[in-house]
Amino acid sequence: MENVTLAQDWTKVAEIEIVYKSTVKPSERPLVKDSKAAYALLMDKWDTSLIEIQEQFKVILLNRASKALGLLNLSTGSKTHTVVDSGLILATAMKAGATALLLSHNHPSGNLKPSRADLEVTQKLKMAAAYHDIRVTDHLIVTTEGYYSMAEEGDL
Repeated sequence: MENVTLAQDWTKVAEIEIVYKSTVKPSERPLVKDSKAAYALLMDKWDTSLIEIQEQFKVILLNRASKALGLLNLSTGSKTHTVVDSGLILATAMKAGATALLLSHNHPSGNLKPSRADLEVTQKLKMAAAYHDIRVTDHLIVTTEGYYSMAEEGDL
C-alpha cells in the first residue's frame, strides 16, 4: 500500500516569472515593413559562418507597428533540417507581447525553393499563432545570395 503524506510543503514549488526586457527604446526599434527589410535585419544578425553548413530557424517578433521587438534564435540543426518547436515560438511571442511573427530559416544547399515540410510547418505555426491573436506575416528562406518570401509567392 502507498504511503500518503497529508502535510505538504508548498514552499517547494518553483516560482515562474514571465519577463521581457528590452534595452532598445521603442523609437529605435527597426521597422520591418516588407521582406526586403526582414532579410536585411536577418542577415545583419545571422552567423554567416554557419549559413552554408547548418540549417537554422529564427523568428522576428513584431509589435502592432511592425517594429522588431526582438529576434529569437530558435534552433540550429544539421545540413538538411532543424527542429521547429511551436510552443517555444509562441511562449516567446506572448512573453514579448508580439502581435506578429516573421519566420525564417536558411537552406545550406543554397536552394531557395520551399520543401513540403517548410510549407507544412508554416501553416501549422500560422494556425497555432492565430489562436493567440498573433499573425504570421511571412516565412523567409534565406541564403547569402538572396531569399524566398512565402508571403510574396502566395505560399502563406
